[in-house]
Amino acid sequence: MNLEFNKNEDINKQLVYDLKTRLKKIYLGGGEKAAAKQKGKGKMLARERITYLIDKDKPWLEVGAFTADGMYAEHGGCPSGGVVCGIGYISGRQCVIVANDATVKAGAWFPITAKKNLRAQEIAMENRLPIIYLVDSAGVYLPLQDEIFPDKEHFGRIFRNNAWMSSNGIIQIAAIMGSCVAGGAYLPIMSDEAMIVDGTGSVFLAGSYLVKSAIGEDIDNETLGGATTHCEISGVTDYKHPNDAACLDSIRNIMSKTGHNPVAGFDRVKPSQPKFNEQDIYGIFPENRDKPYDMKEIIKRLVDDSDFEEYKALYGKSVICGLARVDGWAVGIVANQRTVLKSKKGEMQFGGVIYSDSADKATRFIMNCNQKKIPLVFLQDVTGFMVGSRSEQGGIIKDGAKMVNAVANSVVPKITIVVGNSYGAGNYAMCGKAYDPRLIYAWPSAKIAVMGGAQAAKVLVQMQAASMKAKGEVVTEAQENELLKTTTDRYDSQTTPYYAAARLWVDGVIDPLETRKVISMGIEAANHAPIERAFNVGVIQT
Repeated sequence: MNLEFNKNEDINKQLVYDLKTRLKKIYLGGGEKAAAKQKGKGKMLARERITYLIDKDKPWLEVGAFTADGMYAEHGGCPSGGVVCGIGYISGRQCVIVANDATVKAGAWFPITAKKNLRAQEIAMENRLPIIYLVDSAGVYLPLQDEIFPDKEHFGRIFRNNAWMSSNGIIQIAAIMGSCVAGGAYLPIMSDEAMIVDGTGSVFLAGSYLVKSAIGEDIDNETLGGATTHCEISGVTDYKHPNDAACLDSIRNIMSKTGHNPVAGFDRVKPSQPKFNEQDIYGIFPENRDKPYDMKEIIKRLVDDSDFEEYKALYGKSVICGLARVDGWAVGIVANQRTVLKSKKGEMQFGGVIYSDSADKATRFIMNCNQKKIPLVFLQDVTGFMVGSRSEQGGIIKDGAKMVNAVANSVVPKITIVVGNSYGAGNYAMCGKAYDPRLIYAWPSAKIAVMGGAQAAKVLVQMQAASMKAKGEVVTEAQENELLKTTTDRYDSQTTPYYAAARLWVDGVIDPLETRKVISMGIEAANHAPIERAFNVGVIQT
C-alpha cells in the first residue's frame, strides 16, 4: 500500500466530486420555477433541446459550462452565461451548437453571454464546423447595455461573424424556438437557413410594447413576428414547425444531406486504450501544487498503448517533448516535467520551471511538428521561466522568446490542458488562451495566475505595509500577518480553475479522465480545416 498514492487519490477524487456537484447546480439554469414556466409554454429546455438534437452514440463536449460562475450576483446571477454551447454530432456531422437558456433572465444577453457566443463562433470559424443556433432570447440585458453594445468584441461582432462565415462556406442553421428580439433578430436571419416554431417562436426588431410607444400601433407579438407572419407573409423564415421536436428533427434531416469538404489530413489510426490504468492519475498527481511528480507517468496514462516516443530525452529535461497517439490521432506533446532534475553540466533544475535548454528543445520540437503536420498538445504545470543572474547571462529571455515565437506562429492545431500551475510567462510559452489553442481545458487542480499565491501575497503585503508606513502609520506584526492572510485568501480565490472558467480564460473544467476525449474531439474538429498558411517564425534570436 502506497500511502502517498492513496492520499492523492482521495483528494483528487474529492475535487472531481466537487466539480460534478457544481455542474449539477449549473445544469439547473435559472431554477425549477423558471423551468416550469418554459415547460408550461410547451417548450423544451435548452439542454433538453441539445440532448434531443445530437447523436446519442457520440460524445458531447460542453464549452463554457462555468461561464459567469460567481459573477453578476447583484443581478441575480447568470448560470452558464444564459447560453449552452458545445461540440456535438448531428447525423454523424461534428457541429458547434449554441442554445439560449430562457430560464436565465429570459435568455437575455449579459456581457459575458456575448463573449461566450463569440467563443463558440470562433471554434466554428477556426475549424470550419457547421454551427447551429437554437434561439430563445429576450435580447440585450438592458441594465448592462453599455458593456455589451458598441465595442469590437461586443454584441455586434456576432453578426459580423455570421456574415464572414456565410461568405466562407461555413454552414449556419438557426431555429427560432422562442423570443428573438431587436438586434438579436439579425443572428438567425443572417444564417444560411432559419426555421421557426409555431406559437412559441417570434422574431422582430421591436416588440409590441415598443411599437406602441414608438408609433402608436396596437398589435400583439404573434401577429407582429410569429411563425405565420414570417413564413407566409414576410418570407423572413424558411421553415415552419409545429413544435420543438419537429424543428430539431428538421435540423437533423438537413445535416444528414450536407456534403463533405476537404480535410486537413492529420494522421489517425485505429484507437487503443493506454496500457496503464487511467484511474492511476488520481493517485500519481500530488494533492499539493508544490510537490514533485513524474509527468511521464501521467502521459503514459493518456496516450494510446502508453507508447511515447520522447524527443531529446537527455537534454532540456524540465520540458518533456515527444510523439504519441491519442484516440488514434498522431500528436506532439509538450509537457512540463515536475521532478527535480540535474543537467549534464551538474546544474540542479526545479520541476515546472522552463530553463534555456528546455526552451531551446521545445522550440525545435514545435517547429518539427509544424513541418510534419502533427497537432500539438500542451500539458501545463509550469511556474515560469528560470530567473537570476546565471539564467539572464545564459540568455533565458531570448530562449524563452524563441519558444513563445514558435507557439504563436504554429499553423498546426494546438490543444492545451492545464493540469496544475499555469503561472506568468510560462502560461504563454505553454500555449495559454492568448496563443489561440483550438481548445483549452483545466483539471480541478489547476492554478492560473501571474505568479503563485504565496509569492504574490507577500509582494502585495510589502507594498501595502510600505505605503502605510510612508503615511506615518505603525504596522504591527499582527496587522501584517492579518493583511497577509486576507491578501493570500483573496489572491488564491482568483487563481482557481473555476474563476478562470467563469471568465472564459479556459473553455471548461474537466475530470482528468475526460482529457483524451477533449484532445480527440479537438483534433477531429481541426481536421475539418485544411492548413492554408505556411509556417514561418520570422526573426528569431540565436
